[in-house]
Amino acid sequence: MVPDLRRAYNEAFTEERYAGMVRDLESRVGFPIEFRISETPLFLSDRLARELEQAAWQILETVTSEDYLRKAGPALPPGLAVPGEDPHPVFLQIDFALAVDETGEIVPRLIELQGFPSLYGFQWLLDGGFRRWFEIPSNVTPYFGGLDRVSYIDCLKSVVVGDCDPEQVVLLEIDPEHQKTRCDFAVMEQALGIHTVCPRDVKEKDGRLVYEKDGREVPVRRIYNRVIFDELQRKGLAFDHLFRRDIRDLSAEWVGHPNWYFRISKYSLPFLQPPYAPETHFLSDVKEVPADLDDWVLKPLFSFAGLGVELGPSAERLKSIEDPGNYLLQRKVEYASVIETPDGGAKAEVRMMFVWKDGQPRLINNLVRMSKGKMMGVDFNKQKTWVGASLAYHS
Repeated sequence: MVPDLRRAYNEAFTEERYAGMVRDLESRVGFPIEFRISETPLFLSDRLARELEQAAWQILETVTSEDYLRKAGPALPPGLAVPGEDPHPVFLQIDFALAVDETGEIVPRLIELQGFPSLYGFQWLLDGGFRRWFEIPSNVTPYFGGLDRVSYIDCLKSVVVGDCDPEQVVLLEIDPEHQKTRCDFAVMEQALGIHTVCPRDVKEKDGRLVYEKDGREVPVRRIYNRVIFDELQRKGLAFDHLFRRDIRDLSAEWVGHPNWYFRISKYSLPFLQPPYAPETHFLSDVKEVPADLDDWVLKPLFSFAGLGVELGPSAERLKSIEDPGNYLLQRKVEYASVIETPDGGAKAEVRMMFVWKDGQPRLINNLVRMSKGKMMGVDFNKQKTWVGASLAYHS
Protein backbone atom coordinates (compact mmCIF):
# COMPACT_ATOMS: atom_id res chain seq x y z
CA MET A 1 0.00 0.00 0.00
CA VAL A 2 3.11 2.15 0.19
CA PRO A 3 5.05 0.57 -2.71
CA ASP A 4 8.48 2.03 -1.85
CA LEU A 5 8.34 0.87 1.77
CA ARG A 6 6.99 -2.54 0.78
CA ARG A 7 9.72 -3.05 -1.80
CA ALA A 8 12.47 -1.98 0.57
CA TYR A 9 11.19 -4.19 3.38
CA ASN A 10 10.83 -7.28 1.19
CA GLU A 11 14.30 -6.83 -0.30
CA ALA A 12 15.91 -6.52 3.13
CA PHE A 13 13.96 -9.39 4.69
CA THR A 14 15.77 -12.58 5.72
CA GLU A 15 14.50 -15.65 7.52
CA GLU A 16 17.36 -15.22 10.00
CA ARG A 17 16.15 -11.75 10.98
CA TYR A 18 12.59 -12.97 11.34
CA ALA A 19 13.60 -15.95 13.48
CA GLY A 20 15.75 -13.62 15.57
CA MET A 21 12.82 -11.29 16.14
CA VAL A 22 10.55 -14.11 17.30
CA ARG A 23 13.23 -15.41 19.69
CA ASP A 24 13.75 -11.88 20.98
CA LEU A 25 10.03 -11.37 21.66
CA GLU A 26 9.79 -14.73 23.40
CA SER A 27 12.79 -13.97 25.58
CA ARG A 28 11.17 -10.70 26.66
CA VAL A 29 7.93 -12.37 27.78
CA GLY A 30 9.74 -15.41 29.18
CA PHE A 31 8.02 -18.24 27.28
CA PRO A 32 7.01 -19.33 23.74
CA ILE A 33 4.41 -17.17 22.00
CA GLU A 34 1.53 -19.47 21.11
CA PHE A 35 0.25 -17.75 17.99
CA ARG A 36 2.01 -17.10 14.70
CA ILE A 37 3.66 -13.73 14.18
CA SER A 38 3.71 -12.53 10.60
CA GLU A 39 6.99 -11.85 8.84
CA THR A 40 5.93 -8.32 7.99
CA PRO A 41 4.02 -5.27 9.19
CA LEU A 42 1.61 -3.33 6.98
CA PHE A 43 2.59 0.06 5.62
CA LEU A 44 -0.58 2.14 5.25
CA SER A 45 -0.86 5.00 2.81
CA ASP A 46 -1.91 8.34 4.28
CA ARG A 47 -5.29 8.05 2.57
CA LEU A 48 -6.03 4.57 3.90
CA ALA A 49 -4.84 5.39 7.43
CA ARG A 50 -7.14 8.42 7.53
CA GLU A 51 -10.06 6.43 6.15
CA LEU A 52 -9.55 3.73 8.79
CA GLU A 53 -9.62 6.44 11.45
CA GLN A 54 -12.76 8.00 9.97
CA ALA A 55 -14.53 4.65 9.75
CA ALA A 56 -13.58 3.72 13.33
CA TRP A 57 -14.80 7.01 14.79
CA GLN A 58 -18.04 6.83 12.83
CA ILE A 59 -18.80 3.35 14.17
CA LEU A 60 -17.77 4.30 17.71
CA GLU A 61 -20.19 7.23 17.68
CA THR A 62 -23.04 4.95 16.64
CA VAL A 63 -22.50 2.19 19.22
CA THR A 64 -21.99 4.60 22.10
CA SER A 65 -24.97 6.80 21.23
CA GLU A 66 -27.97 7.03 23.54
CA ASP A 67 -30.17 5.75 20.72
CA TYR A 68 -28.16 2.56 20.25
CA LEU A 69 -27.73 1.90 23.97
CA ARG A 70 -31.50 2.15 24.50
CA LYS A 71 -31.91 -0.68 21.98
CA ALA A 72 -28.99 -2.80 23.21
CA GLY A 73 -30.66 -4.37 26.25
CA PRO A 74 -31.16 -7.75 24.51
CA ALA A 75 -27.41 -7.89 23.82
CA LEU A 76 -26.94 -9.20 27.37
CA PRO A 77 -27.83 -12.91 27.50
CA PRO A 78 -30.30 -13.83 30.27
CA GLY A 79 -28.58 -14.34 33.59
CA LEU A 80 -25.23 -12.86 32.55
CA ALA A 81 -25.74 -9.19 33.41
CA VAL A 82 -23.20 -7.99 35.99
CA PRO A 83 -24.34 -5.25 38.43
CA GLY A 84 -22.66 -1.85 38.56
CA GLU A 85 -22.26 -1.16 34.85
CA ASP A 86 -20.26 1.93 33.89
CA PRO A 87 -21.87 4.55 31.59
CA HIS A 88 -19.37 3.81 28.81
CA PRO A 89 -16.87 1.10 27.88
CA VAL A 90 -13.22 1.50 28.84
CA PHE A 91 -12.02 -0.40 25.75
CA LEU A 92 -13.40 -0.62 22.23
CA GLN A 93 -11.90 -2.45 19.29
CA ILE A 94 -13.17 -2.36 15.73
CA ASP A 95 -12.03 -4.88 13.11
CA PHE A 96 -11.90 -3.89 9.43
CA ALA A 97 -11.12 -6.05 6.44
CA LEU A 98 -9.07 -4.39 3.75
CA ALA A 99 -11.19 -4.73 0.64
CA VAL A 100 -11.34 -3.13 -2.82
CA ASP A 101 -14.26 -0.92 -3.83
CA GLU A 102 -15.80 -0.53 -7.28
CA THR A 103 -13.20 2.10 -8.22
CA GLY A 104 -10.29 -0.19 -7.35
CA GLU A 105 -9.35 1.68 -4.15
CA ILE A 106 -8.38 -0.25 -1.02
CA VAL A 107 -11.05 0.51 1.61
CA PRO A 108 -11.94 -0.59 5.17
CA ARG A 109 -15.01 -2.78 5.63
CA LEU A 110 -16.26 -3.69 9.09
CA ILE A 111 -16.03 -7.30 10.19
CA GLU A 112 -16.66 -7.22 13.95
CA LEU A 113 -16.27 -5.06 17.04
CA GLN A 114 -16.01 -5.57 20.79
CA GLY A 115 -16.20 -3.52 23.97
CA PHE A 116 -13.37 -5.56 25.42
CA PRO A 117 -9.56 -5.38 25.52
CA SER A 118 -7.17 -7.59 23.63
CA LEU A 119 -3.45 -7.19 22.97
CA TYR A 120 -2.81 -3.61 24.09
CA GLY A 121 0.49 -4.64 25.66
CA PHE A 122 1.74 -7.12 23.09
CA GLN A 123 1.27 -4.67 20.21
CA TRP A 124 3.71 -2.30 21.92
CA LEU A 125 6.21 -5.15 22.30
CA LEU A 126 5.77 -6.15 18.65
CA ASP A 127 6.47 -2.62 17.48
CA GLY A 128 9.76 -2.75 19.35
CA GLY A 129 10.58 -6.12 17.82
CA PHE A 130 10.08 -4.96 14.23
CA ARG A 131 12.14 -1.84 14.91
CA ARG A 132 15.03 -3.77 16.46
CA TRP A 133 15.26 -6.39 13.70
CA PHE A 134 14.19 -4.55 10.55
CA GLU A 135 14.72 -1.06 9.10
CA ILE A 136 11.40 0.54 10.01
CA PRO A 137 11.48 4.25 9.08
CA SER A 138 11.48 6.58 12.08
CA ASN A 139 8.66 8.70 10.60
CA VAL A 140 6.05 5.91 10.73
CA THR A 141 4.17 4.73 13.82
CA PRO A 142 1.46 2.26 14.83
CA TYR A 143 0.09 4.75 17.39
CA PHE A 144 -2.51 7.50 17.04
CA GLY A 145 -3.25 10.82 18.67
CA GLY A 146 0.38 11.89 18.85
CA LEU A 147 1.44 8.99 21.10
CA ASP A 148 4.89 7.41 20.92
CA ARG A 149 6.37 4.33 22.58
CA VAL A 150 6.78 6.10 25.95
CA SER A 151 3.55 8.09 26.08
CA TYR A 152 1.57 5.04 24.89
CA ILE A 153 2.57 3.11 28.02
CA ASP A 154 1.85 6.20 30.12
CA CYS A 155 -1.64 6.28 28.60
CA LEU A 156 -2.26 2.59 29.33
CA LYS A 157 -1.05 3.03 32.89
CA SER A 158 -3.39 5.97 33.41
CA VAL A 159 -6.35 3.95 32.09
CA VAL A 160 -5.65 0.61 33.80
CA VAL A 161 -3.92 1.59 37.03
CA GLY A 162 -5.20 5.13 37.55
CA ASP A 163 -4.19 6.50 40.94
CA CYS A 164 -3.96 3.06 42.57
CA ASP A 165 -0.94 1.18 43.81
CA PRO A 166 -0.21 -1.12 40.82
CA GLU A 167 0.04 -4.06 43.23
CA GLN A 168 -3.66 -3.57 43.97
CA VAL A 169 -4.62 -3.80 40.29
CA VAL A 170 -5.11 -7.27 38.81
CA LEU A 171 -5.45 -8.55 35.27
CA LEU A 172 -8.25 -11.12 35.67
CA GLU A 173 -8.25 -14.16 33.38
CA ILE A 174 -9.31 -17.80 33.69
CA ASP A 175 -6.27 -20.09 33.97
CA PRO A 176 -4.01 -17.36 32.52
CA GLU A 177 -0.99 -19.62 32.14
CA HIS A 178 -2.96 -21.68 29.58
CA GLN A 179 -4.21 -18.78 27.44
CA LYS A 180 -2.70 -18.16 24.00
CA THR A 181 -2.63 -14.44 24.79
CA ARG A 182 -0.56 -14.83 27.98
CA CYS A 183 2.31 -13.03 26.22
CA ASP A 184 0.16 -9.90 26.44
CA PHE A 185 -0.37 -10.48 30.17
CA ALA A 186 3.40 -10.63 30.66
CA VAL A 187 3.89 -7.30 28.87
CA MET A 188 1.15 -5.62 30.90
CA GLU A 189 2.69 -6.92 34.12
CA GLN A 190 6.15 -5.67 33.16
CA ALA A 191 5.03 -2.31 31.78
CA LEU A 192 2.35 -1.40 34.34
CA GLY A 193 3.42 -3.28 37.45
CA ILE A 194 0.09 -5.11 37.77
CA HIS A 195 -0.41 -8.80 38.60
CA THR A 196 -2.24 -11.48 36.56
CA VAL A 197 -4.70 -13.47 38.67
CA CYS A 198 -7.20 -16.27 38.01
CA PRO A 199 -10.69 -15.64 39.43
CA ARG A 200 -10.18 -18.76 41.56
CA ASP A 201 -7.49 -16.84 43.45
CA VAL A 202 -9.52 -13.71 44.20
CA LYS A 203 -11.29 -14.11 47.52
CA GLU A 204 -13.76 -12.06 49.50
CA LYS A 205 -12.56 -11.34 53.04
CA ASP A 206 -13.86 -8.84 55.57
CA GLY A 207 -15.84 -6.96 52.94
CA ARG A 208 -12.92 -6.66 50.52
CA LEU A 209 -11.55 -8.59 47.56
CA VAL A 210 -8.03 -9.91 48.09
CA TYR A 211 -5.46 -12.11 46.37
CA GLU A 212 -2.33 -13.71 47.74
CA LYS A 213 1.11 -12.53 46.69
CA ASP A 214 4.40 -13.57 48.30
CA GLY A 215 2.50 -14.95 51.29
CA ARG A 216 0.55 -11.70 51.80
CA GLU A 217 -3.10 -10.89 51.25
CA VAL A 218 -3.23 -7.91 48.89
CA PRO A 219 -6.46 -5.90 48.52
CA VAL A 220 -7.88 -5.64 44.99
CA ARG A 221 -8.96 -2.11 44.05
CA ARG A 222 -9.17 -2.39 40.25
CA ILE A 223 -9.84 -5.37 37.96
CA TYR A 224 -8.60 -5.19 34.37
CA ASN A 225 -11.04 -7.76 33.06
CA ARG A 226 -10.01 -10.32 30.43
CA VAL A 227 -12.55 -13.01 31.39
CA ILE A 228 -14.77 -14.12 28.49
CA PHE A 229 -18.19 -15.37 29.55
CA ASP A 230 -18.54 -18.16 27.03
CA GLU A 231 -15.34 -19.66 28.48
CA LEU A 232 -16.89 -19.45 31.96
CA GLN A 233 -19.91 -21.32 30.65
CA ARG A 234 -17.88 -23.94 28.76
CA LYS A 235 -15.92 -24.70 31.94
CA GLY A 236 -18.98 -24.63 34.19
CA LEU A 237 -17.61 -21.76 36.29
CA ALA A 238 -19.52 -18.91 37.95
CA PHE A 239 -17.42 -16.89 40.46
CA ASP A 240 -20.53 -15.27 41.90
CA HIS A 241 -18.50 -13.10 44.29
CA LEU A 242 -17.17 -11.28 41.20
CA PHE A 243 -19.85 -11.50 38.52
CA ARG A 244 -23.13 -11.59 40.47
CA ARG A 245 -22.72 -8.51 42.63
CA ASP A 246 -21.63 -4.90 42.41
CA ILE A 247 -17.94 -5.07 43.31
CA ARG A 248 -18.02 -1.42 44.30
CA ASP A 249 -19.57 -2.73 47.52
CA LEU A 250 -16.22 -4.50 48.04
CA SER A 251 -14.20 -1.29 47.46
CA ALA A 252 -13.18 -2.43 43.97
CA GLU A 253 -14.00 -1.36 40.41
CA TRP A 254 -13.89 -2.86 36.94
CA VAL A 255 -11.48 -1.53 34.33
CA GLY A 256 -13.70 -2.60 31.49
CA HIS A 257 -17.05 -3.64 32.97
CA PRO A 258 -18.02 -7.17 31.78
CA ASN A 259 -21.38 -6.08 30.35
CA TRP A 260 -19.68 -4.13 27.55
CA TYR A 261 -18.37 -7.40 26.16
CA PHE A 262 -21.94 -8.06 25.04
CA ARG A 263 -23.34 -4.55 24.52
CA ILE A 264 -20.74 -3.73 21.87
CA SER A 265 -20.30 -6.95 19.94
CA LYS A 266 -21.78 -8.78 16.98
CA TYR A 267 -25.13 -7.64 18.34
CA SER A 268 -24.24 -4.11 17.21
CA LEU A 269 -23.74 -5.01 13.54
CA PRO A 270 -27.37 -4.65 12.30
CA PHE A 271 -27.44 -1.09 13.67
CA LEU A 272 -24.50 0.06 11.56
CA GLN A 273 -24.78 1.49 8.07
CA PRO A 274 -22.77 1.39 4.82
CA PRO A 275 -20.34 2.29 3.42
CA TYR A 276 -18.06 0.97 6.18
CA ALA A 277 -20.42 -1.69 7.55
CA PRO A 278 -21.78 -4.50 5.35
CA GLU A 279 -25.50 -5.20 5.27
CA THR A 280 -26.37 -7.25 8.37
CA HIS A 281 -29.68 -8.53 9.78
CA PHE A 282 -30.83 -10.50 12.77
CA LEU A 283 -31.90 -13.77 11.19
CA SER A 284 -35.29 -13.38 12.89
CA ASP A 285 -35.84 -10.20 10.85
CA VAL A 286 -35.12 -11.87 7.49
CA LYS A 287 -38.52 -12.36 5.85
CA GLU A 288 -37.22 -13.55 2.48
CA VAL A 289 -34.08 -15.65 2.15
CA PRO A 290 -31.59 -13.96 -0.22
CA ALA A 291 -31.15 -15.68 -3.55
CA ASP A 292 -27.38 -15.17 -3.42
CA LEU A 293 -26.64 -16.99 -0.14
CA ASP A 294 -23.11 -17.76 -1.31
CA ASP A 295 -22.44 -14.06 -0.71
CA TRP A 296 -23.63 -14.15 2.92
CA VAL A 297 -22.23 -15.29 6.27
CA LEU A 298 -24.17 -16.81 9.16
CA LYS A 299 -22.88 -15.86 12.63
CA PRO A 300 -24.13 -16.94 16.05
CA LEU A 301 -24.53 -13.90 18.30
CA PHE A 302 -23.07 -15.34 21.47
CA SER A 303 -20.02 -17.13 20.17
CA PHE A 304 -16.62 -15.57 19.83
CA ALA A 305 -13.19 -15.99 18.19
CA GLY A 306 -14.85 -17.12 14.95
CA LEU A 307 -16.59 -20.15 16.47
CA GLY A 308 -19.73 -21.22 14.61
CA VAL A 309 -19.33 -18.89 11.61
CA GLU A 310 -20.71 -20.42 8.40
CA LEU A 311 -19.86 -19.11 4.94
CA GLY A 312 -22.60 -19.37 2.31
CA PRO A 313 -25.25 -21.13 4.43
CA SER A 314 -28.03 -22.94 2.59
CA ALA A 315 -31.68 -21.92 2.77
CA GLU A 316 -32.38 -25.24 4.51
CA ARG A 317 -29.78 -24.42 7.15
CA LEU A 318 -31.35 -21.02 7.83
CA LYS A 319 -34.82 -22.52 8.15
CA SER A 320 -33.58 -25.19 10.53
CA ILE A 321 -32.37 -22.71 13.16
CA GLU A 322 -34.72 -22.78 16.14
CA ASP A 323 -33.56 -19.50 17.72
CA PRO A 324 -33.08 -17.11 14.75
CA GLY A 325 -32.97 -14.10 17.08
CA ASN A 326 -29.57 -15.35 18.24
CA TYR A 327 -28.04 -15.39 14.75
CA LEU A 328 -26.93 -12.78 12.24
CA LEU A 329 -26.95 -12.94 8.47
CA GLN A 330 -24.23 -10.66 7.14
CA ARG A 331 -23.25 -9.90 3.56
CA LYS A 332 -19.81 -11.33 2.95
CA VAL A 333 -16.88 -8.98 2.77
CA GLU A 334 -14.31 -9.94 0.15
CA TYR A 335 -10.83 -9.37 1.50
CA ALA A 336 -8.32 -8.16 -1.08
CA SER A 337 -4.83 -9.64 -1.39
CA VAL A 338 -3.19 -6.28 -0.87
CA ILE A 339 0.17 -7.25 0.67
CA GLU A 340 2.93 -8.34 -1.66
CA THR A 341 4.90 -11.29 -0.23
CA PRO A 342 7.50 -13.68 -1.70
CA ASP A 343 4.87 -16.36 -2.32
CA GLY A 344 1.78 -14.41 -3.31
CA GLY A 345 -0.55 -11.80 -1.93
CA ALA A 346 -1.77 -11.75 1.66
CA LYS A 347 -5.06 -10.42 3.00
CA ALA A 348 -5.29 -8.26 6.10
CA GLU A 349 -7.65 -7.26 8.87
CA VAL A 350 -6.90 -4.11 10.87
CA ARG A 351 -8.17 -3.67 14.42
CA MET A 352 -8.49 -0.06 15.60
CA MET A 353 -7.96 0.09 19.37
CA PHE A 354 -9.64 2.69 21.60
CA VAL A 355 -9.54 3.45 25.31
CA TRP A 356 -11.61 5.83 27.40
CA LYS A 357 -9.34 8.32 29.14
CA ASP A 358 -10.63 11.20 31.27
CA GLY A 359 -14.16 10.28 30.20
CA GLN A 360 -13.45 10.54 26.46
CA PRO A 361 -12.69 7.90 23.82
CA ARG A 362 -9.17 7.97 22.43
CA LEU A 363 -7.82 5.99 19.48
CA ILE A 364 -4.34 4.79 20.50
CA ASN A 365 -3.10 1.77 18.53
CA ASN A 366 -3.86 -0.94 15.99
CA LEU A 367 -3.55 -4.67 15.53
CA VAL A 368 -3.31 -6.60 12.28
CA ARG A 369 -4.04 -10.18 11.29
CA MET A 370 -2.84 -11.50 7.93
CA SER A 371 -4.13 -14.48 6.01
CA LYS A 372 -3.75 -16.36 2.76
CA GLY A 373 -6.57 -18.78 3.51
CA LYS A 374 -10.31 -18.74 3.07
CA MET A 375 -10.72 -17.13 6.50
CA MET A 376 -8.47 -15.40 9.04
CA GLY A 377 -8.27 -18.28 11.51
CA VAL A 378 -5.26 -20.48 12.17
CA ASP A 379 -6.96 -23.55 10.69
CA PHE A 380 -7.17 -21.79 7.30
CA ASN A 381 -3.50 -20.76 7.27
CA LYS A 382 -1.60 -23.88 8.21
CA GLN A 383 1.75 -24.30 6.43
CA LYS A 384 1.51 -20.74 5.08
CA THR A 385 4.05 -17.96 5.59
CA TRP A 386 3.73 -14.17 5.88
CA VAL A 387 0.48 -14.68 7.80
CA GLY A 388 -0.52 -14.22 11.44
CA ALA A 389 -0.28 -11.40 13.98
CA SER A 390 1.17 -8.06 12.98
CA LEU A 391 0.61 -4.29 13.11
CA ALA A 392 0.19 -1.40 10.70
CA TYR A 393 2.56 1.56 10.37
CA HIS A 394 1.39 4.93 9.11
CA SER A 395 2.89 8.40 8.94
